[in-house]
Formats: sequence, C-alpha cells, structure tokens
Amino acid sequence: MEQARAYESLKYLEKETSKTNDALVVEAPLQININDTSYTVVMRTPGDDADLVRGLLYAEDIYRGKPALVTAIFTTKSNYHSILNVSIPKEDIGKGYLNKRTLLSVSSCGICGKKELQDIEASGTPIISSMQISIQAIEKMSAKMFGKQNLFKVSGGSHACAIFDRQENLLTCKEDIGRHNAVDKCIGELLNKNQLNSAKLMLVSGRVSYEIVSKAFFAKIPIIIAVSACSSLAVDFAKEFGICLIGFHRNNRLTIYANPQYITL
Repeated sequence: MEQARAYESLKYLEKETSKTNDALVVEAPLQININDTSYTVVMRTPGDDADLVRGLLYAEDIYRGKPALVTAIFTTKSNYHSILNVSIPKEDIGKGYLNKRTLLSVSSCGICGKKELQDIEASGTPIISSMQISIQAIEKMSAKMFGKQNLFKVSGGSHACAIFDRQENLLTCKEDIGRHNAVDKCIGELLNKNQLNSAKLMLVSGRVSYEIVSKAFFAKIPIIIAVSACSSLAVDFAKEFGICLIGFHRNNRLTIYANPQYITL
C-alpha cells in the first residue's frame, strides 16, 4: 500500500531555484460503514485500516468487545478512496453509536463531526498506577519511536504514535497523516492482539488535544509524552483522569503538565 508519493516541486534556497521531487504523505478518505450503513468518513494514510477502525470504534464506545470484528474493505483504483464495512451484532453496539458523526472528520481535529458540545465530555474512575519512569528511559523510548518513523523520514508529513509496556518494550508504532488516526491504529492493533492491558506509556509526535487524552484514558494508559504542545483541555482531562501528561519533549527537554509523580527527575 502506497503511503508516500513523489510530487515535482520547486525549491528556493540561497537565492537559487531548483526543481526536485518531494515525497509527500498520502492522505485519502476512508468511509466506515457499520452493518452496511454509512457511519463516518475519516481522512487517513492508507494502511492498517482495520486497526484504525477497531481503535476508533473502541474510543467512540461503539464496539468494545473482545472478539475481532468481521470487516470487508473495498478500494477504488485511484486515490485510495476506500470503504470499510464492519459487521457488529446489534446487541454488541455501544451507546456511542447514538452520537453518530454527521460531518466529515478531518485528520487534524478530534472534535469535527461531533453533533453536540456535550459529546466531548468523558467520565470515569481516575487511573491509579505505580508506574514510574526516568528521563533517561523516556529518551530511549523516543529514539525507538523515531527509528520506526520511516514514512516521516521520506515525507516529513506524517504523525506517529508509539506505545510501550512497563518494561519499556515497544508494543506498537504506527504512522498516519492524522494524529488521532495514529493513536487509533496503535490501540486497535493492541486490541486485536489482546495486549492492551500491557500498554503503560504513549509517545506521540505532535500536539495533544483532549481527545488523545481521552483515548489514552479509555485504554488505561497512565503516561502520555508529546513532542509538541498540549491544549488546556488536555491538561484538565489529564489531571482529572490521573494521567501524567508531558509536552515539548525534545532535545533532552520536557514539560510536565499533570501528575508528575510518575516521573523520576
């Protein structure tokens, strides 16, 4: 599956112009059908579509059962316009299905497609964990994630998510044009492998919004580390849900916004 595509471009550097081919990350629509009825459309990077959908349906409280879903994928010959149909027994469909997305969901925004403001609310028992991690261990895990970002290395245009266990072992790493998509792909893969209980730390290459915090909360992941910024709502949610939230992690620097007891300084 093609995830990057070369485009002819002009580069301007030191008052000189040159023609070159740039690798750009592929962005294409995926229509998600539930029991042959359209549910939503997401923009994503082709590949791992079944994992993406499994993670998204889990986060949206549409399907949180353990058995793997029966899926069928239909892809057009051009531009990777795809339809993925998921078969879920009616009795297993969660209440999140009632908040059906009526708008096109874009790759950069977790709120797009929500019907009402209260749809962004989340509730539950805060995470309590004895997990502790050192700054040195965070640096090593960050290096592991970057080592897996092959799409970013050729395109410079993709996001990544990596999830580790308590022993700092890499469980999964996924890339996508969208921050939320990369997270959903990782959680979906761990669900399909029955390894989600081992997930203890999430690294993301971009910024953290409230929805990424809520995805980690539903997956019971107590630590989130971001290369970029964190939103105010993400910090509020992290404090409420017992999640250690770290932003601006780069070049041996980081900022802890919530629950610092997880980090050994």
